[in-house]
Amino acid sequence: MRKFVIFFLTFLVLGGCDNLDSSFFKNLFTSKRSILNEEPQKITPSEQIINIQQAFEKVAEVALPAVVNIYTNQRVKVRPFYPMPFDDSPLFRDFFEDFFNDILPKEREYKSTSLGSGFIISSDGYIVTNDHVIKNADEINVKLHDKRTFKAKVVGRDPKTDVAVIKINVNNLPFLKFGDSGKIKIGQWAIAVGNPFGLNGTLTVGVISATGRSNLGIETYEDFIQTDASINPGNSGGPLLNIYGEVIGINTAIVASGQGIGFAIPANMAKNIIEQIIKKGVIERSWLGVGIQKLTPELAESMGIKKVEGILINRIYENSPAEKAGLKEGDVILECNGTKLEDPSDLQKIVIGVPVGTVLKLKILRDNKTLQIDIKTEKMPSDEKIEKSEINRNILGIKVRDLLPKEKKEAFYKFGVVVLEVMPNSPADLAGIMEGDIIFTINQKQIKNSNDFKQIVSNLKKGSIINIFLQRDNRTFYIAVKL
Repeated sequence: MRKFVIFFLTFLVLGGCDNLDSSFFKNLFTSKRSILNEEPQKITPSEQIINIQQAFEKVAEVALPAVVNIYTNQRVKVRPFYPMPFDDSPLFRDFFEDFFNDILPKEREYKSTSLGSGFIISSDGYIVTNDHVIKNADEINVKLHDKRTFKAKVVGRDPKTDVAVIKINVNNLPFLKFGDSGKIKIGQWAIAVGNPFGLNGTLTVGVISATGRSNLGIETYEDFIQTDASINPGNSGGPLLNIYGEVIGINTAIVASGQGIGFAIPANMAKNIIEQIIKKGVIERSWLGVGIQKLTPELAESMGIKKVEGILINRIYENSPAEKAGLKEGDVILECNGTKLEDPSDLQKIVIGVPVGTVLKLKILRDNKTLQIDIKTEKMPSDEKIEKSEINRNILGIKVRDLLPKEKKEAFYKFGVVVLEVMPNSPADLAGIMEGDIIFTINQKQIKNSNDFKQIVSNLKKGSIINIFLQRDNRTFYIAVKL
């Protein structure tokens, strides 16, 4: 301040005042005030921008009251840790376990809490969420947008698609409606609503990045919608909405190492599951009873297939629709109901999307000839029943398939079946039969194909000893098998 006063007085003494008028002092002390009072430039957004903003506002008004926060409690028992010297030596293990068991509690119980989202689909309290949000929960709490909290019960779950339905005992609730996820297009708006990190009522906006995402290893059945709308831990089970406020997906997963990559279960897949859970309490899926894999150029060449297209059948389950329809291992399914198949997930999506008892029209390739086969879907048995059926498929304990064209050329005889699988400790396993063996005869009865094999094996009796004539590598020999 002193320097400024000295400068100003010096300026006056040297005659600086002769060049000044009264406006200088006025401007000097009022310039700062005029800048503060200056009117900022007003931006007038276009009508289109305003309409988009208003659309988001309307979606928020509809969605936020119908989205809930779900937090679960699970009682977990943990055995306390005690030190074990000498690298857990068996010599000292029993002694130290007995010692510490006497002075420490055997188990300790604590509560594990997890957070997730959900959305109300009916005024009487049915709520949709992810299965992994409520899995193994001992207690499920639902917090509404108006801060009310209720205990919820599980109506039904479907781990294969990660869809679950829970219910709270309250009426007159706001709810959301499902849209048609089959009509969405890449680039359309996508709006995610949920409770990331417990931040209730969070709305984020992005676009549909991709559709039909599969083979991600997240769920058994995958047909995900990909979006860049921000999804974080806690969003799971919340809705993915279109610009009309309709549910087009259920937010379920993110790529932890990426940004702007989230996945949602399509509404059209989820609707059928949700309806079955509410009406029946269980899920009934269609199945064909085939194991399938992608047909690679290398596989096609090795099997004598001229064109690489379709999906390859690698297993036919016993007493399945596929077996009844005459499908065989090595067949290539080109089309289903007129839809070309490029990946195993393509067939899965079609089959699980139709009611049990639906007749599907398959176009297949066998021995480089196309065939049309109609196959009627049946109710998918439980995993346990499928496994048990496969283990007890026949008295020998093996699974076989027909020879492929290339295998017929290389085999010593132009007939027979290839051993696809040998069950551990089965009669065939104990006798030394191996995967890849080609079986020509059983008890001197010629086996031309898998149907011959099944017919002959079905007449074998326990306790008997049979002989099997087979080829392994470049030699043939007989094996005696005790049943």
